[in-house]
Amino acid sequence: MALRSLLGLLEEDPAAGRLAREGGRAFVSSALRPYLIAALCDRGSPPRATLVVVGDDRAARELAGDLRAWLEPRPVRYYPSRGVAYESHLIPPAHLVGLRVAALDALLAAGEAEPPVVVVSAGALSEKVPDPALRPRSFTLRRGELLDLGECAAELAGAGYERVDQVQERGEFAVRGGILDVFPASAERAVRVELFDIEIESLRWFSTFTQRSLGDLEEVEIAPAAELAAEHRELAELAASAGSSREERPDVAELLPVERFGALLDLVGEETELMVAAEEEIEPALADQWNDVCAAFHDEDAHDLYVNPRAVQDALERRARIRLSSVAGDQEIELRASSAQSAARSLGEAEAELEKLLRSGYRTVVAFPRRGEGERAAYNLARVQASWLGEGAGASAAPLEPALRFVAASLREGFVAPTLKLAVFPEDRLVHRRPSRAGGRAGLGGRGALRSFADLRTGDVVVHEDHGVARFAGFETRTVAGVTRDYLYLEYQGDDRVYVPTDQFAKISRYLGAGGDEPPLSKLGGTRWETMKARARRAAQELAGELLNLYAERRRRTGHAFEPDGE
Repeated sequence: MALRSLLGLLEEDPAAGRLAREGGRAFVSSALRPYLIAALCDRGSPPRATLVVVGDDRAARELAGDLRAWLEPRPVRYYPSRGVAYESHLIPPAHLVGLRVAALDALLAAGEAEPPVVVVSAGALSEKVPDPALRPRSFTLRRGELLDLGECAAELAGAGYERVDQVQERGEFAVRGGILDVFPASAERAVRVELFDIEIESLRWFSTFTQRSLGDLEEVEIAPAAELAAEHRELAELAASAGSSREERPDVAELLPVERFGALLDLVGEETELMVAAEEEIEPALADQWNDVCAAFHDEDAHDLYVNPRAVQDALERRARIRLSSVAGDQEIELRASSAQSAARSLGEAEAELEKLLRSGYRTVVAFPRRGEGERAAYNLARVQASWLGEGAGASAAPLEPALRFVAASLREGFVAPTLKLAVFPEDRLVHRRPSRAGGRAGLGGRGALRSFADLRTGDVVVHEDHGVARFAGFETRTVAGVTRDYLYLEYQGDDRVYVPTDQFAKISRYLGAGGDEPPLSKLGGTRWETMKARARRAAQELAGELLNLYAERRRRTGHAFEPDGE
C-alpha cells in the first residue's frame, strides 16, 4: 500500500495528466512504464477493471510483478498463453491453466471493491477461449465438513489433476491414508487435508520442498487444472496418440466444441478498460503466431481457434484509450525518465548519491525486499535520515517535500523522473554488493577473488600467488627509477615487506583458510611456499581421483528396487 501513495504524483507532470484525461498515444521510457501504467490504472472513482496488453508472455509476467508491487493490495493477475498450440492436441500445463482461470474469473466477477488489473500478451489475446461453462467445476474444501476421499480423488482427476506419490507442482494430488495433499492450480502453495474418519479435521498450507506446515486455513477453493471437461480432453488425447504425423491425426477443430470458443476481448466485454503497454511489439508478435498457426492448420480451421491478427489490432485501436510505446516516433506526448542505476559498492558511497538527489529536490525512495534490511541500512546512514513510506502523519497521502524514504517492496527496476522530481531505487540497483560469501568466506566458485581495490581493508589477510600469506597494510605511492606508481603494501613474517604494483592486483586473493583463527604469515625466501602449493595440488588430484572412482563404482553396481509402499 505504501508505494501506491506515490501514484498520485503523476498529476504533477502536465503531459502525464493530459494522457490520463484525454488518452492517446505516448512515448514512455521503459524504466518509467510500470509506474505510469499503475498510476493510470489507479485513476477514476471507482477505478475500472483493466486489461493491459504487451508483446510476449515474459514481458507480461514481469510487468504483472511490477504492477503488483505498485498497486498492492489491489489484485493484479497475469494471463499467459496456453503454452501449447491447439493444433498439437496437447493439454496445457496445469499451472498455466490455473493462471488463466484466475485472471479470467477476476475479470468476469462483478461488484468487486478493487477491480483487477490483468496483464496479457498479444499471443494469449489471439487464442480463442472456451466458454467458462465448458470447464470442470471448481469446488471448495472446508474444515469440519465431511469428505469421501475416493469421490474427491475422482473429482480431482476429472478436473485435470494428476495423482502422484508426492505433490511437487500445481495440478497434482496425493492420497496417503487419511491425508490428502493437493496443489490447487490457481494457488501459490499446496494444501494438506487431514481427516478424522470422514471429517476434515484440519487444512494447512505446506511447503512441497520441506513438507513443513506454513499455516492453517478454514477453507480452500480447488480451481480446475484443465480448461475443458474430461470428455473433450479425452478426444484430444486420443487424437494426439493416433499417429506421429500431421496427416494421420484428425483436425483438432473437429474434436472440440469450437462453436463455443470466443475471443478473450469479446468475453470480458466493453466495460473492461484496455491499455496497450508496448505498441511496437503487438504487430510482430501477432504476425509470427499467425504464420505458425496457418502452417499447421488448414486456413479455414485456424479461424475456429485463433483470432486473426487484423481483428485483434482493430479491436485494440477501437477500445484502447491509451497506447504506450518505448520507441519514439510521431507521438504527441513524451514521458521520459532514466533508469535508476548507481555505481556505489557500499552504503556509504550510495549515501553520497542519495544526498545529491535530495539537494536537487527529489523525493527519493529506496525499496528493500525485506523490512529488516531497510532498518539496518537506516541505522547505518551517517549524513541523511530515512523514514518509512506510508507511516506517520499523512501516511496515505503522497509525500510532497524532498526526503529519503524506505519501503518494503520487491521492485525489478527503478527510475529517476525529472518532471516528477521522483527517484525510486530497488536496493540492488542502489548498492552493487559482492556475491554472498558462505560462512563469511568466499564461495568455492569465487576462490576469494578480489574485484576491486575497494574490496580490501587494512589488516585483511591475503594470499600472493608467488609469496604466500600476508597481511594487507594499505596503499603507498613510491617513486622507483624515476617512475611514480601506487603499490599495495604487504607485511610478511618478521620484518619482511613486499610492495606490489597495482597492475599486479590479479595475483592477490583473499585468504580462505578454515577456522576463525588468523593464519601464520609466510616467510619470504626459501621453498616452503612452493612446497605448500605443490602439496595442495597433489591433494586436489587425489580427491578428484577418488571421486571418479566413486562415481564409476556407482555406475557399475546394480541398484535394489524396493516394493511399492502400501497402506
